[in-house]
Amino acid sequence: MRAKRFAAFTAVLCFASAARLAAQQANVNLDWNPQKNTENLIPFSATLNSPDVRDDRTVTFRVRAPEAKEVLLSGVAVLTAIGKGNKPIPFTKGEDGIWTLTVGPLEPDMYQYHFIIDGVRVADPNNTIAGFTAMPPYSTLVVHGSGPNYYDAKNVPHGTVTRHIYHSDVTKGERELYVYTPPGYDRRKTYPVLYLVGGSGDLPHNWVYDGRVDLMMDNLLAEGKALPMVIAIPNNQVIHRNHPKHVELTFDLFEAELRKHVIPLVEANYSVRKDPRGRALSGLSMGGRHTMFIGFRSLDLFANFGILSAGDVEAEKSIARFLNDPDVNKKVAYLFVGQGTEEAKGQMGARCVALHEALLRHNIKHEYYVGGHGGHDWSTWRHLLYYRFLPNLWRTN
Repeated sequence: MRAKRFAAFTAVLCFASAARLAAQQANVNLDWNPQKNTENLIPFSATLNSPDVRDDRTVTFRVRAPEAKEVLLSGVAVLTAIGKGNKPIPFTKGEDGIWTLTVGPLEPDMYQYHFIIDGVRVADPNNTIAGFTAMPPYSTLVVHGSGPNYYDAKNVPHGTVTRHIYHSDVTKGERELYVYTPPGYDRRKTYPVLYLVGGSGDLPHNWVYDGRVDLMMDNLLAEGKALPMVIAIPNNQVIHRNHPKHVELTFDLFEAELRKHVIPLVEANYSVRKDPRGRALSGLSMGGRHTMFIGFRSLDLFANFGILSAGDVEAEKSIARFLNDPDVNKKVAYLFVGQGTEEAKGQMGARCVALHEALLRHNIKHEYYVGGHGGHDWSTWRHLLYYRFLPNLWRTN
């Protein structure tokens, strides 16, 4: 096993003065307003400023495509924020061959997006903030407010993120696992541990770069709103997402990965609790279904659960054993089910509601929450973790 240590996030943001020193997307500091055009300088290796985020929270996108016939803005997160549902928004072409689009004002947050140029989906070629997953890359829009947001790096004590590489007998190859340890981590103490997983196409680093879970934990701890914990972020992609038997195989394979490799690796290398009430399992979307279908049948491992933007309209059948366990309220310490406000309005949200209602019918204690301004996107998942799940975790243990 090899471990690659990430430096703890110790950079201090210089708020008012730094804005005069760093141009748009300068990537000098972990700025809370990285896409504000402060010096009228173009990002390195780019040809235009895009996106250009203003203090009034309006945003201008630009792309040079003189031969293109059509340019559209797309991406569920940004379109939801604009209020356009899933309908792409057209750009306007200038005589210089530069296409532009101005939208907003938007709520301060981070939004994934991409362009569609003559039918071809591409990341914004001028945006240096991009996401990399098991899916094609996308660009990230950062709409700033009047100061750092809850997920931004602040001048507080910071934890450490470590990347582990290990061999898996389950998937027959080398895999990765990220582990967050809180500021002041002390091996003489024993910490509860949260196993946190992503959705379809997400990789472990997405919970760090898109989810900002490490920075949110740093901020929550500094604010006295959460208890210190270790967070392990394994890769829950255990079979190709488009494999014809993905649904049939993914749950058994990931459970085997957890039992044979992930949990033993974490417990061998970190001072963590080894009892169900000291372990939690949580995930978003597909990871939420992993939490349901693996976690609910693995009460010998976990007693705490966070199901984000997931559920099952046939929960009475799919988790019948869990629902009908007469001792389930003794075995489960904390069960959270949550989704975004916009997400709850559509078909995707019906899965969450169905799970919540099934838990109610069987008198299973849980917290159900709908909040934030996002849909089925990172805006929602950051919100759910920061405002509800992380602060409430371990309070009953």
